[in-house]
Amino acid sequence: MEKEGTDSRKQARLVIIELANMTSVPMALNAVVRLNVADAIWNSGANIPISTAQILPRILPAGDAENLQRLLRVLTSYGVFQEHIDAGERKYSLTEVGKTLVTDEQGLSYGAYVLQHHQDAMMRAWTLAHEAVVDPTKEPFERANGERAYRYYLKHEEMNKLMVKAMSGVSVPFMRALLEGYDGFQGVERLVDVGGSGGDCLRMILQKHPTIKEGINFDLPEVVAKAPPKPYVTHVGGDMFKSIPQGDAIFMKWVLTNWTDEETKEIMRNCHRALPEGGKLIACEPTLPENSDESHRTRTLLECDIFIMTMYNGKHRTEEQFRQLAIDAGFPSFRAIDVDHFFSVLEFQK
Repeated sequence: MEKEGTDSRKQARLVIIELANMTSVPMALNAVVRLNVADAIWNSGANIPISTAQILPRILPAGDAENLQRLLRVLTSYGVFQEHIDAGERKYSLTEVGKTLVTDEQGLSYGAYVLQHHQDAMMRAWTLAHEAVVDPTKEPFERANGERAYRYYLKHEEMNKLMVKAMSGVSVPFMRALLEGYDGFQGVERLVDVGGSGGDCLRMILQKHPTIKEGINFDLPEVVAKAPPKPYVTHVGGDMFKSIPQGDAIFMKWVLTNWTDEETKEIMRNCHRALPEGGKLIACEPTLPENSDESHRTRTLLECDIFIMTMYNGKHRTEEQFRQLAIDAGFPSFRAIDVDHFFSVLEFQK
């Protein structure tokens, strides 16, 4: 081993200290979301650099501007805010990353996604992440909370509401990108959205493709019971592990990732049974690269993979792993289309 005074050893110690304290980053992000800092800075599109002393009265009746500045400084180092030094005073504006936290006209942003990740039940599971190695038959979330995540959500209304809002906040911008860069819905007349929750994705698809005559929003009965009415959309409750409504095409987003290989194959087999010859399953899922590297995309996908391992006992997969699942489920044709840096569009043709 090299002497501790060498630059490489100094750098190694710095990196391990950073990794050990990495919790500070998501917790700082969680804090500024709770405080609605992004909306305060955005200020209806002005996004003028302002100090934490100026931000504070926009978010709280009283508070500590110095501690708020400490939160913003660390997040500036991760590109969420931009720091401006003006006559010795630090001021902050939003970067493109920070703008994802601004509430849009539908009341959505990525803020709910941030908060959803840091609820008490989730934090309890993280301390047991090593148990996924010791015994993978039960995910750390279940060990920490007594039951699997989706059942837990349904029993805790506020947690379930936040999860639905988080998924909408992530889905809407992705769906806009999908509909700009993917033409696989052409020719479809009856589309089934599996795990469609409130039907937001289906609504956007039908608006873009009016030739689709009917949309089926399929989810658990408890979920679709709360789904609002939408034109040309029928809400259907059921269990995707038992059967799936028939359609020319089946759409799903971020569903297969959350389950084991055997569970995923069962979902895909039920999709296969529900499709006619020539029909297709369109799945939008994070797709891992074959090789590990230090790129931002790879790190994000691998970090999310550990989240899935800890909370759901599912996993992120490579294209080749999805291809093998397709074969096992009876789909002879498979292709992957890139329309986003996080999600890939996976087509399974019957």
